[in-house]
Amino acid sequence: MSTDTDRAALPTALAEIAEDFASVAVRDRLELLLEFSDGLPDLPERYAGHPEKLEQVDECQSPLFLVVELDDEDGSADDRRVHLFFQAPAEAPTTRGFAGILHEGLDGLTVPEVLAVPDDAPYRFGLAEAVSPLRLRGMVAMLSRIKRQVRLKSAA
Repeated sequence: MSTDTDRAALPTALAEIAEDFASVAVRDRLELLLEFSDGLPDLPERYAGHPEKLEQVDECQSPLFLVVELDDEDGSADDRRVHLFFQAPAEAPTTRGFAGILHEGLDGLTVPEVLAVPDDAPYRFGLAEAVSPLRLRGMVAMLSRIKRQVRLKSAA
């Protein structure tokens, strides 16, 4: 018999976001998602206008690009902090909202913390009732790409 306690825990910031979504009615979850869309930071200048430096997430229904950076700290690879940058058009609020959730929940975590995020995390926000499965697949793909880039860059 499986329970919620059997699932891997979310990092604190993501868990708090999941609680925020769980605390509102299903009809209000899209509004909360739009708040994350509005809060997604712009790309830094070093990436703006340089699509070749970003990875497109083809599974998203709207064009979404992302890139991961790791701090160049002295010390162990496990101490390095992950920084996420996304580009999505303003007319794609759902996709931007998913990126906003991942940015707020993962940006600044260490490499091991990001890699430990369970793959089912996008399903823990109660959005399956509010958006299509195809859209949720885009968020799953974003998380997968983030973790892949973290693995590659931390191994380099």
